[in-house]
Parts: sequence; structure tokens; C-alpha cells
Amino acid sequence: MVNTPSAYNLLLGRPSLNRSGAAASTKHMKMKLPSLEGRVITIKSNQKTTRKCFESSLRNRRSFSSATISHEGKVAEVFKVEIGHKQRSGPVGDVQEREIEGKTFKLGASLCQELQDQIAGVIPRHLDAFTWSSADMPGIDPDFLCHRLTMDSRARPMVQRRRKFNEERRLIIIIETQNLLNADHIREIQYPEWLANVVLVKKANGKWRMCVYFTDLNKTCS
Repeated sequence: MVNTPSAYNLLLGRPSLNRSGAAASTKHMKMKLPSLEGRVITIKSNQKTTRKCFESSLRNRRSFSSATISHEGKVAEVFKVEIGHKQRSGPVGDVQEREIEGKTFKLGASLCQELQDQIAGVIPRHLDAFTWSSADMPGIDPDFLCHRLTMDSRARPMVQRRRKFNEERRLIIIIETQNLLNADHIREIQYPEWLANVVLVKKANGKWRMCVYFTDLNKTCS
């Protein structure tokens, strides 16, 4: 149990499902489990409620009424959840930079000097556990993990009009693209049916984050 606003009444993990003998089907939006009397209990859902849960979990602020589940004359309580806007988390207090073997990391300035030295002594022994650049995150073997798009077969391919960038942003795009190529995260292909522009977003530290404007593609995916 967590003390946080949520669009869902209950989240069940595999241990709970196994212990209760429940079988869930997302395709049929049903879950069945045995009762204490040996009968089969069926819990049903519906598309409308499921979409409300999904939408409210994506939005910063939304009122949501939960679904009711009826079984043997008992109806679960209907409640209302207000999801408020949460500020992006950040470090508590000031931080100071430390450099070890050419790697720079940050420690909380509120920590005592002894604790800072202890942490600084552990980090050099585990430098390979951190990703210092995109080159430290090589591509994943498709045999291990591969994402596929569930696109509508009737969708018409979209080619976005090419955006123009000033010299500063153009250089950032070149550097970020080269980093992704070096890490084997992307590869060059000739695929003119779907084309999307990149977008640069200014981060809080003044650096740039490169994104892709996939709005047209998202609209065609279920």
C-alpha cells in the first residue's frame, strides 16, 4: 500500500494473483478466481472505465470516479480521486561536485565530511556501474528485447515538412545523433514513408534534450 493519489483502486502483483489462484485476461478485461466456497468469482471491467483510468494517470490534474464491482449483492464503494500537479523532483539542499579519475559526480553539501569521504571512496570501485555517456549504454540485442508498433493498417503515411534550425541547434542535433549512432541505438535507413522532425528542448541545467516529434505516428497506433 502506498500513500499516493492513483487512478486505480487496487494493484495486484504476481504473488497475490498466484496466492489467490486468480487468472486475469486483459484481452477479455476479466479476472476469475475461486471463492472460499469453491465457486468461481468473475470480476468484469469495461472499456469506458479502463480508458478513464489510463487518461487520468497521464494527465497532471483530473477528477476520476472509480468503477463499481458487484458480487453477491455487495457493491464496492465509489470514490473520487483528485490528482494534483507534482513538481519535478530535485536534490534536497545544495550539492557540491567531486572528481575522481576524470569522472565528475555530485554529493549533498549537507552530508558530514566523513560520510562524503566514505561515499567518494566507494564510487571509484564501481565506476563501471554508472553511465557517464551514451557510449556506456550500447544497443540491446533485438533477440532479447524488441518493440513493435501496433499501427492501423488503414493509416496514411505522413511526411512532416522539414524544420529549419539555427547554427547552435543544428550542431547539437549533429552531436546527439552521432552519440546515438556510436552507441548503436539508431542506424541509418532509407525509409521515406514515415518521416518525423527532431525537437530540441531546453533542460533546467541549460543543456539541450533532443526529442522526436512522433505525434503523427502516435495517432495511428492503438
